[in-house]
Amino acid sequence: MTRVAEPDASQVANDATVIERSWAEPEQFAALFDRHAPVIHRYLSRRVGPQAADDLAAETFLAAFGKRQRYDLSYADARPWLYGIATNLMARYRREEMRQYRITQAAYAPLNVPGHEERVAADLTARGLRGLLADVLARLPGGERDVFVLIAWEQLTYDETARALDIPVGTVRSRLSRARIRLREALAAAGQTDTLKEILRND
Repeated sequence: MTRVAEPDASQVANDATVIERSWAEPEQFAALFDRHAPVIHRYLSRRVGPQAADDLAAETFLAAFGKRQRYDLSYADARPWLYGIATNLMARYRREEMRQYRITQAAYAPLNVPGHEERVAADLTARGLRGLLADVLARLPGGERDVFVLIAWEQLTYDETARALDIPVGTVRSRLSRARIRLREALAAAGQTDTLKEILRND
């Protein structure tokens, strides 16, 4: 009778166990990367585009590795923690892009187009998204956009989103509600009822 090989422990252990093991054996952290890197990269790619996502995803796991000994082991799933790190890095990346943009504008004659800088900011936010939905999402306040994307696209729960963004669950609910209202109004005005039904699901 052929004996089936036992699966490697790092493949079946929950995230908290993997992280705890990595405290003494840093190489164990690779299991967390293998498990979650694809979804974190997808999340970043949707927000800032695939090229920037490559660097930001790598930075996310590098930062997570450096913070692993402060991870709360009562949480078996590390995804909200990783989403939170990625979101913070993405915000820093956008601020740096805007800073570089302003430096460039200061060095050269500014374009005499009303609202040009605002449109550039929207473009930076919407990179990696598509069509009208991208434009509408780009116009949302940053906090509302982060909540909406984590819940609607990444399928995090309210509690997980609160943990990822380090905000109360009540704030998650209110930001999501405001985001949905803004999206509903913008998409309805554009006659995009199919898109409206797709993204504005009731919980």
